[in-house]
Amino acid sequence: MAIKNQKTIMMVMTITLLLQIANVSSFTTSPSHGITNLQTRLHSNVNYVSTSSKRSIMKMSAAVAEEEEDNGSDTLFEGIGVGIKRDYKKRLPFFKSDIQDGLNTQCLAATLFLFFACLAPAVGFGALFSVATNHAIGTMEMVSSTAACGMIYSLTSAQPLTIIGSTGPVLAFVACLAQLSSAMSLPFLPVYAWTGLWVSAILFMSSITSASSLVKYLTRFTDEIFSVLISTIFVVEALSDVGRTFTSPASTFTKALLTLLCASTTFGTATFLKGLRNTTYFTKTVRDTLSNFAPTIGVVTASLIARWAKLTHGAGVASLPSLAIPSTFATTSGRPWLVPLMDLPVWARWGTFLPAIMATVLLFLDQNITVRVVNNPRYKMEKGRRKGNFIDGMHADMLIISILTALTSVVGLPWLVAATVRSISHVRALSTFDKEGNIKGTIEQRVTGFCIHSLIGASIFFAKPRNLLTHVPLPVLMGLFMYLGTSALPGNEMFERIKGLFKDDSVAKKEKWSDTVPKGVVRLFTAIQVACLAAMFWVKESPIGVLFPVVIALLAPLRFGLVKMGVIKKEYMDILDED
Repeated sequence: MAIKNQKTIMMVMTITLLLQIANVSSFTTSPSHGITNLQTRLHSNVNYVSTSSKRSIMKMSAAVAEEEEDNGSDTLFEGIGVGIKRDYKKRLPFFKSDIQDGLNTQCLAATLFLFFACLAPAVGFGALFSVATNHAIGTMEMVSSTAACGMIYSLTSAQPLTIIGSTGPVLAFVACLAQLSSAMSLPFLPVYAWTGLWVSAILFMSSITSASSLVKYLTRFTDEIFSVLISTIFVVEALSDVGRTFTSPASTFTKALLTLLCASTTFGTATFLKGLRNTTYFTKTVRDTLSNFAPTIGVVTASLIARWAKLTHGAGVASLPSLAIPSTFATTSGRPWLVPLMDLPVWARWGTFLPAIMATVLLFLDQNITVRVVNNPRYKMEKGRRKGNFIDGMHADMLIISILTALTSVVGLPWLVAATVRSISHVRALSTFDKEGNIKGTIEQRVTGFCIHSLIGASIFFAKPRNLLTHVPLPVLMGLFMYLGTSALPGNEMFERIKGLFKDDSVAKKEKWSDTVPKGVVRLFTAIQVACLAAMFWVKESPIGVLFPVVIALLAPLRFGLVKMGVIKKEYMDILDED
């Protein structure tokens, strides 16, 4: 881009000089008068070139520089803060409309849905963190981090529809870090804090140098595998929790059936009402309203069924486990909120740089892949965006993540990063559809993200909402997890191709690859993606789960290797992997 613009400027300078030479050549043929006239006109033309033309060239150079700053360059790295400045310059003018556009019933429905969808994982991950860190980080820390960081991110990020939260790979890394601290007889929280500070510093450097542009080498191939993986994890974990009630000695067959009923009611009600939008029943307003509030209606309906069963048959027979939210605002272990950073030896402070590198790769990829999926052009977002661009907003968002990582580290709270399924569910809950059920736009605003995490914060500080939430059975939320996982799959071309393996091609809907790519190539491409999915799932569940981000990073070179080695021809790959 820069070279092209420099050539343009040189061309303008050349044309200007040629015009002046042509003008000079028109002087009179009288020798004495001609020489004098030539000297005069040369002098005036030189002045013209040195003033008027230079002024025009300077204006063009300034315009080109401004255009480069607005649109970005083709280079991977930019000057200090250039990408961040561009992201905020494009997004902040819409801040007022981000508030106004969030005041409607669809945003209210999305807030209620995502409140449960974000609170339940926070409580669940909090319990797992407590076990992994020997209660140094627990449910209170996780819920507090989710609420505070979520509110800050929704107001300050360049892509406010992204939902941040904890993820399985982050939990696996922290568990390994706790084991390493114990093996080396080092206090865990200071090790965690110093690691987080190093991670924050590296992420900060990546944000101010526009390093997130590296994701331009990621394609739909990586996005689809990662999205299907996270959706699969949600569904598998929910089904496993429901299934365990049938095999657990602590459970009865009656409780197991009630668990299955509540989970199925939540999932079935939400799925059925969500699909009502594409039917002809009722009026359009009624269909849209029921569709928007579908997950919330599912949660309320299943909770009422569980409550009815408990009141009718007694707590001993029909009592189900429910959300466990701490009753007081204090750390899980009773420690001070501020981590004693100086308790760690100097050599260990420097030594934490090594695990920080792995954590940085994890957070960097998690954040950018999720934001890339959220920025997908099929959601038709416009605020501060260039058409078809996936990178807009990433540099500013990475800056916010780096700052939040530093803050959470020094007070011993879990690190948060963009959560794929919750973010996709948030975007889809805010999408608007045409009569054919196709996405025609997305409500881009900051209200839902802020309100979702404000309600989560309220569940910590206020007794009434906390007591109300303790009546929501966990099986109800398992059904919501199944809905989260399955609702994020439509539109994922990998998922569509997997379904296509079992369809009758003569009557199935034509896809973009149906008539242009041989069936064998489509099946081979799909099989490779499924194999990558299985490998990633195995790594995540294995003792080397901490290497999960490395596997994600290898997907990009694998995709290009398929073309380089001739496994899939480039013309076919361009169709199958088209963004």
